[in-house]
Amino acid sequence: MSIDTHPADHRDDVIVSATPTTGPLARIIAGSLAAGVVSALVLTLVVFPGGTESVLTGSILLSFGFGWGLIAALTARHTSRPQRWAAVPAAAMGATGLALLAFGPENAAMTRLSWVWPPVVVALAIWMFVQMRRSLTGPGRWLLTPVVAVLAFSAVGATYENITLVGDQDTYTAPGKSYDVGGHRLHLDCHGHGGPTVVLANGLGEISASWARITAQVGGTTRVCAYDRAGQGWSDDAGKPQDGVTAARELHTLLAFAGEHGPYVLVGHSIGGTYALTYASQYPEQVAGLVLLDSSSPEQFTSIPSYPGQYAVMRRGLGLLPTLARLGLGRLVPAPNLPAPAADQVRALTATAHSARTSRDELSMLPEVFDQAQALTTFGDRPLAVVTASETVGTGGWTAAQDKLAALSANHQQRTVHSTHAGLLEDPEGSTASVRAITAVVSSVRTGSHLDPR
Repeated sequence: MSIDTHPADHRDDVIVSATPTTGPLARIIAGSLAAGVVSALVLTLVVFPGGTESVLTGSILLSFGFGWGLIAALTARHTSRPQRWAAVPAAAMGATGLALLAFGPENAAMTRLSWVWPPVVVALAIWMFVQMRRSLTGPGRWLLTPVVAVLAFSAVGATYENITLVGDQDTYTAPGKSYDVGGHRLHLDCHGHGGPTVVLANGLGEISASWARITAQVGGTTRVCAYDRAGQGWSDDAGKPQDGVTAARELHTLLAFAGEHGPYVLVGHSIGGTYALTYASQYPEQVAGLVLLDSSSPEQFTSIPSYPGQYAVMRRGLGLLPTLARLGLGRLVPAPNLPAPAADQVRALTATAHSARTSRDELSMLPEVFDQAQALTTFGDRPLAVVTASETVGTGGWTAAQDKLAALSANHQQRTVHSTHAGLLEDPEGSTASVRAITAVVSSVRTGSHLDPR
């Protein structure tokens, strides 16, 4: 009888012991992973919004380590299948996150570290997968498998990004020349002959090559110079975020050292328009004309009701971009609609963690940049062209803000063109409208005639 009954009793034991632990185990794993994600979102979007790459990356790692730690602790306490191996990724992520928060490495150090951690993470992911296969079945394994896979793929993406960065340094060399403006060098790319010289100011996330369609056409009739502010494109970092007055002073120094002679026609796209306004207020004798292409308003925080909320979202989003770009995700963004080689140049130089950090820094300074641009209260009767993209007309307060920009000069031209915001630089139709406005201002400066207001 013992032979007949023992197997039955054994099976019953297995069933009884497995039944109450399978559900709690899966719920503990799901809840712990969710706790890690929620913690990461709170730290990056609420506690440290728009923080540095090291702070946000450290916060994410610390949060994920917390999640893995919960798996190890709660499964040991509440189930008969303790997942003690989860303490290893918990310790690794937690310690690395704390180190990043404590030491705050900058971009160069983060780049060096990005060559070190991917092989370590791949080895850790493989070890975690083996441990998971040994100790988990069913829903618990299904929940953790994609998490471990994402960990491994992040290391692969980072390695790809590192290799691509090295290749891009040789492939996409600076088309212009660089000049020392006081501890760092700025890139200036000039074409054409004649005066007045047109100087192009980038918008957020743009570089000098973003103006390829504009320079190709304007350079046939006068001299045109595109440049990169500190940290953008082929220019060096300045060491800290800059306000509009500092950017104006460095542009003034750059043009002088490059032998470019004013007075200039300044052209600004998006936030580049407010940098142009500040330059005009700081060096009025150097500015003969202005062209504002769907320009931000110096009073954007008050004149555009939706902008404060949009700014808050952008600040949080751009803060995370350096971390995501470090994993190669910036390479997934399509190339802009520009001719070769500019399209590839822009895509390569703006897909990096360094570029994302520059955009984040510039965004953090916008309140001060906008305030400084308000110093230009009048442009007299010097020619001013305001071009507005039809895409942005529907934004509450935008049209009125554009009207106020045009009213800075008694000699102004104002047009709304069928285009997106970016299309004023990138699309054939939009860029042609931008060139037409620039050409009109150049002609007005040359001849002393008034602009056609429409």
